Amino acid sequence: MISLSFSSMSRGWPLSRLRFLLVSLLLPLALAGVAAEVHNPIGGVRFDPSVQLAGQVLQLNGTGLRARFWIKAYAAGLYLGQRVQDADAALTQPGAKRLQLRMLLPVPAAEFVKALHLGVARNNPPALQASLAERVAVFDAMLTPLGEVRKGDTVNLDFLPGRGLLFFHNGRLLGPAIAGDEFYNAVLRVFVGEHVSDEGLRAGLLGQS
Repeated sequence: MISLSFSSMSRGWPLSRLRFLLVSLLLPLALAGVAAEVHNPIGGVRFDPSVQLAGQVLQLNGTGLRARFWIKAYAAGLYLGQRVQDADAALTQPGAKRLQLRMLLPVPAAEFVKALHLGVARNNPPALQASLAERVAVFDAMLTPLGEVRKGDTVNLDFLPGRGLLFFHNGRLLGPAIAGDEFYNAVLRVFVGEHVSDEGLRAGLLGQS
């Protein structure tokens, strides 16, 4: 416990030293407040603090980088109606959602498809995977024709209640909506599930780091 008596200290301390001491004591508290905020920008990319989707205002829940060693593939931002720090809370939260990917280098579409399949397999039970197989194939068919997702591209994976997942590439809707909360959650678990490929990305999207 630190106890300060300003009346006794001021008699022997110049005002400038008292100010320095106050700043030294209060600065860690201020930095703790800043650390709780969403990291923005990240990887040189700035995410909007909020977006409107399906008539709902969504808040930037967190941001993260998909990186391996020194190679940064993309920056990602998760938008929810209410900010949370728990994966289950993000998955079960009702209303619209958006996962935005901002590409930092070109990536073949085939690699995205491969990563999606691996992530779905790691983070969803076999019975659910079997029930989603046809919808995963529809998702693949939307992504594969792109050939490559280029540096600077923006991918939005939006969830609209009653419609499902909508895939936007640079603002252009690709294909039909893929129905079902369970499908969107299966995709979102690739990024925030228990067995993700990048723990730092997961923590960032959940506002934990």
